[in-house]
Amino acid sequence: MHHRVLKLQPDGGQQWLEYDGTSSNREIMGGLVNIEDNLFHTPNGDRRGVAIRSYDRSNGTWAIWWIDERYPHAAMDPPVVGRFVDGVGTFYSDGPVNGRPARTRFIWSEITPTSARWEQALSYDAGKTWQVNWIMTFQRVSE
Repeated sequence: MHHRVLKLQPDGGQQWLEYDGTSSNREIMGGLVNIEDNLFHTPNGDRRGVAIRSYDRSNGTWAIWWIDERYPHAAMDPPVVGRFVDGVGTFYSDGPVNGRPARTRFIWSEITPTSARWEQALSYDAGKTWQVNWIMTFQRVSE
């Protein structure tokens, strides 16, 4: 996978950092849950993170939680929750980001058997405006 991560500078500027990584995904609970194990080759060294996704058959929604190795004992954030419509998954959560009330949005799109695109955006005005701060493009490799 390839990452583009927006870093805000102390002077108010912004810079996109780019780096690669790998991701593996495993289904459990008969496909109702999957676990994505990520290795990020960041400019500051390798890092790991895990996404846990759970499907609710009763309403067709997924919930996604994130665990970051930098904060291994932190409380899990509220999950982003949403669904796929016409091949695009849109997921939202509300909760503080860096001490400020925020709305988080994930979008999964451009999904093919060998690739996908994911982006994260934040809104500090209840979803009126969004700032994309992380984009991942996935490319499946042969096993």
